[in-house]
Amino acid sequence: MMSVQRIASQVIATAMVAMSAMVAPSALAHAHLKSQYPAASAQMTAAPQALTLTFSEKIETEFSGLTLTGPDNTAVATGPIKRDPANGLQIIVPLEKPLTSGSYQVKWHVLSVDGHKTQGDYSFSVK
Repeated sequence: MMSVQRIASQVIATAMVAMSAMVAPSALAHAHLKSQYPAASAQMTAAPQALTLTFSEKIETEFSGLTLTGPDNTAVATGPIKRDPANGLQIIVPLEKPLTSGSYQVKWHVLSVDGHKTQGDYSFSVK
């Protein structure tokens, strides 16, 4: 025969497991970079006119940023980050001038609409 204390312990343990299953999806809700153009490690034959980053959730563009560094670690001028009106998961960063041949490093940080911050970097080159 089970004691009241043992039954109560099992009920509490079951409730905790059930609650953690409900909380887990929101705890994992960070804006992960799903794709980008130019792609990471891409060797572009033509220079892009803008950088496009697609995330797993919507981004607060006012609190997000991106830097582009070119050959010889020179900063590349970009326009302001804009959310793609056709795809709320995508941000577009226009380039102010055509890119020259060389390697480029993209560093980004974003704030998702649910308040989580993420960051990352990748590189590509233009031939």
